[in-house]
Amino acid sequence: MDERTIAVKGAREHNLRDVSITLEHGKLICFTGVSGSGKSSFAFDTLFAEGQRRYLESLSSYARQFLGQLAKPDVDQITGLSPAISIQQKTSGWNPRSTVGTITQIHDYLRVLFARVGRQYCPQCSKPIEAQSREQILARILSLDAGTKAVILAPVVRGQKGEYRDLFEDMIKQGYVRARVDGEIVQLAEAPELARKIRHHIEIVVDRIVISPTVRARLAEAVEAALKLGDGTLIVSTPPREEVGVKPNKPRVRTRKRPAGSAKTAADDLLLSSHAACMRCDVSFEPPSPQLFSFNSPTGMCLTCDGMGTTFDFDPGRIVLDPKKSFFKYAIDPMRFWGRMGRWRRHIYRGVATHVGFDIDKPWGKLPQKARDALLHGLGDAHVTYEWRWSGGVWRHGGTFKGVLAELRDKHRKAKSTFVRAYYERFMRKSSCSACRGARLNPQALAVRVGGKSINEVAAMSIADAHSFFEELRLPPTEQFIAEGVLKEVRGRLGFLCDVGLEYLALDRTAPTLSGGESQRIRLASQIGAGLVGVLYILDEPSIGLHARDNRRLLESLVRLRDLGNTVIVVEHDEQTMRMADEIVDFGPGPGIHGGEIVAQGDINRIMRTKRSVTGRYLRGEEEIEIPKKRRAITRKKTSVAAGSRKKN
Repeated sequence: MDERTIAVKGAREHNLRDVSITLEHGKLICFTGVSGSGKSSFAFDTLFAEGQRRYLESLSSYARQFLGQLAKPDVDQITGLSPAISIQQKTSGWNPRSTVGTITQIHDYLRVLFARVGRQYCPQCSKPIEAQSREQILARILSLDAGTKAVILAPVVRGQKGEYRDLFEDMIKQGYVRARVDGEIVQLAEAPELARKIRHHIEIVVDRIVISPTVRARLAEAVEAALKLGDGTLIVSTPPREEVGVKPNKPRVRTRKRPAGSAKTAADDLLLSSHAACMRCDVSFEPPSPQLFSFNSPTGMCLTCDGMGTTFDFDPGRIVLDPKKSFFKYAIDPMRFWGRMGRWRRHIYRGVATHVGFDIDKPWGKLPQKARDALLHGLGDAHVTYEWRWSGGVWRHGGTFKGVLAELRDKHRKAKSTFVRAYYERFMRKSSCSACRGARLNPQALAVRVGGKSINEVAAMSIADAHSFFEELRLPPTEQFIAEGVLKEVRGRLGFLCDVGLEYLALDRTAPTLSGGESQRIRLASQIGAGLVGVLYILDEPSIGLHARDNRRLLESLVRLRDLGNTVIVVEHDEQTMRMADEIVDFGPGPGIHGGEIVAQGDINRIMRTKRSVTGRYLRGEEEIEIPKKRRAITRKKTSVAAGSRKKN
């Protein structure tokens, strides 16, 4: 067996007819032939399938039980097969959280870059954030009202998963007695059992004091200890209850989660940091971390849209189909799905009308805007008095009113039937998040800048513009030293994306909107950036949809992949690819049952000399694809029909 070659004997997958061939490692090989001739069956269903199967068999039996079994392709023998990677034309999935930046891992490097060398600005006043001295922190705490009971806390775990038994034991050894775990103060000696796969917040209680002029010395010691333990950050908690006590621990597993990353960690918490603070707005911030710039992490995501950048909610313009109808005549159309509106519901809505002061029996179009808002969006925390009339008199009761839209959201969320969910979604619309305006991140993350740009502004650039931005980016010497490795990776991966003709895409372009060819070239650029050696790459027509200029750049990327020490097999019809290939394997002579054989193998000159090769006849110029003398006229008939149907619906 020659380790420098891949030898295949008796391949019979699909329409292949006992195909036997020897391919040399470290070459750019083009599989060509008429459609259905068997080239994809040999490349993907034989070579790649066997390579993948052998890799899975090399894993432990424990790992294989989660991956399942792969069928052995119909082939007698394959020797010299190296680890195989298939890059096919398929979409990158339907997960809207995946973007070009996350698929290529560029976003991961950007998160590290912004966390390490980013300049923080205040989200409220846009002024640079400065570090607070210990004296400033001490003065800020002493400025609280005299007599205020305060707990000085040192945050040691912020939104991280784990059980943290060792942490509790270590804190006890250091002399600490209490900690606030997920919002509750507990005794460290009776540490609660934490769920390992849930994110937790743990703050060590350093001291409990009552604010007064005489407590300055004791407070200074507590601040010093808290800043040291909390890595430059402390929390001043002023519980609203009368006494700052300790709740008895209960024998249960804590699974409660609380969002992290905001300026104040709770309603009565004051976050102070020696790292970053805006003295104008009296707000402190935790040091930026890579998680802060991830829209998939609770630390960095916009809490309004959960990091999606869009919200899917009921559209007031869609739920009212006929404004001439009154509210009780189902002016809000989806309420019809709830069935007959009984007396109880009617008395609730009439109570709202009485509270606001409007006639609910008027047509919807004639109601004032205040009345519409009250019915749709509710009255907030306002107390409404409802009157239930019956034969025994009038029964008055009070409560709040959340609004019809809140009821619709609740019905949609609880619906188990696909039909019911689809019905409600007819009245819903996807729109940009009103809080982050599509940026997906919270205000603190968006206020950090590198080179005058936020991470969202960089992600919104085209790949070509982002490549130019990072090529021209100049940082101070210290920051340049810190970011040198990260910048090298970002520039390299952006360059690879430009090389495969994707410079027009933006880094925040979502995966479901990418075509199959774009997804394939993104994966190709990722593989080039990975720098693997000794791998068998199999690509499926990567030139589809590319301009001739971009096709040349794509081929240069394939050559670069080969020059790294890999074997590259391309299933392709493109003439330019054939001419740059080291070897061509022509399948045929026809499609389906008329194919499944290797008609010719060698360089392009040998293919052109083979009379049985259909590809050779086109390369010689004996046959050609004629350009139509007359093309069909462009019509907008389908577009107009679709638009008409949408308007009708």
